[in-house]
Amino acid sequence: MAEGDLPIRGPLVLPARELHWRFSRSSGPGGQGVNTADSRVELSFDLARSPSLPPHLRERAARRLAARLVDGVLTLVASEHRNQLRNRAAARERLAETLRAALAPDPPPRRPTRPTAGSKRRRLDAKARRGAVKRLRGRPTD
Repeated sequence: MAEGDLPIRGPLVLPARELHWRFSRSSGPGGQGVNTADSRVELSFDLARSPSLPPHLRERAARRLAARLVDGVLTLVASEHRNQLRNRAAARERLAETLRAALAPDPPPRRPTRPTAGSKRRRLDAKARRGAVKRLRGRPTD
């Protein structure tokens, strides 16, 4: 793994050359340097055309991140810290977390089950008790 590469999970690593950075002035705290320091970070990753991801993982991630992609590119913004270096680290970690979640395998399908006799009885008993409480709240009969 080279300097600047982003580990995702297991042997899957995004090379630094596939990460595109943009910097701009951030709003928020910064004191005198807020108008001069380009501390806001935008990190973009071209998911649709990345040669680092196997096709099946690329399709899975594209399907799960469809609402966040613009022309197949995932962009994350970090501006919560005062300096660019910490915002760069935050953006890298956020990208890694987003991709880990998008590339995770689907959970196993749920096996349909039937309620047990005991759970049916408890449910019906609870319904009867609730109905009795509501009946007692009614208008008294004279």
